[in-house]
Amino acid sequence: MPYLFTHFREKLTPDGEQVHFAVSRDGYRWEALNGGKPILTCDKGDGGCRDIEIVRLKTGGFVLLATDLCIVHHMDAQHNVDWRQLNHYGSKKLSLWRTEDLVHFSEQELVFFGRDDFGCLWAPEVFFDEDSDTYLIHWGSTVRETNFEHMSIYCCTTKDFRTFSAPRLFFDKPCEILDSHITKHDGVYHLFYKNAHDPSMNLHATSSALFGPYVNDAAFERYMGTLEKPGAYEAPTTLQLPDGKWCLLLDFFGCEKEKMGYVPFLSARAGDTNFQMNKAAFRFPYGFKHGHAIEITDEEYDRLCRCYGVG
Repeated sequence: MPYLFTHFREKLTPDGEQVHFAVSRDGYRWEALNGGKPILTCDKGDGGCRDIEIVRLKTGGFVLLATDLCIVHHMDAQHNVDWRQLNHYGSKKLSLWRTEDLVHFSEQELVFFGRDDFGCLWAPEVFFDEDSDTYLIHWGSTVRETNFEHMSIYCCTTKDFRTFSAPRLFFDKPCEILDSHITKHDGVYHLFYKNAHDPSMNLHATSSALFGPYVNDAAFERYMGTLEKPGAYEAPTTLQLPDGKWCLLLDFFGCEKEKMGYVPFLSARAGDTNFQMNKAAFRFPYGFKHGHAIEITDEEYDRLCRCYGVG
């Protein structure tokens, strides 16, 4: 069962904040495509993209979504970034590409959801809701109403990624939250997200309905609290492995750039959130930053390797 991992790279040059691909035969050992260079390069918006999402459409083909943002372009001479400024006046659109075969892509589009009061639209993810036969796009935004000081999770729906419903609030808390990831197993919706403070760590909540209410997973919170620098992880995403194990990936950013990237946590099966960190079982060619992994066919795997080269 091969996989494709879309992601960006943490670098001090704009080529890192573009669409990068990596593949794996088993979900444990990953290899870069295209020599670790970008597959897609942004020529619109902020000139870069982060938080690369990919979704396989039920009608065939794929859509990629990403945050329209290049942090390198906002650094001062000492590589400092004014994140408050970006929260207030950052990206107001999402980057979108379409592809039928993961080799030929449409031109970059900038998708606007029709709300001028958003300070930013960050970390888009897509969940296909079988009950309504629609795709739920969810992301983190600040809004003018709170002077762009409070980030919450907003959403909209689409059937074709061409027309979109009006944005609405999906999940909110007294503290800022970001980087939502939704998956469903055995009738239970699992929401993973980053709590910005009180406590600053990744949290997990469950619900019997997509739009909640969601109940906090206290055991997961206790385990996250045992990690060294629990607030230095973000961008949760999960992956079902061929051996039945469930992999939670958290993007560790609290160190030098060359040591940043996803850290794997394993549980016995999908839906079981008794995760344990397990770096030794995985191999990455470099640090993958905020992205998403999907299952692909053997044919798709071979086509990607032929087109881009592995390693």
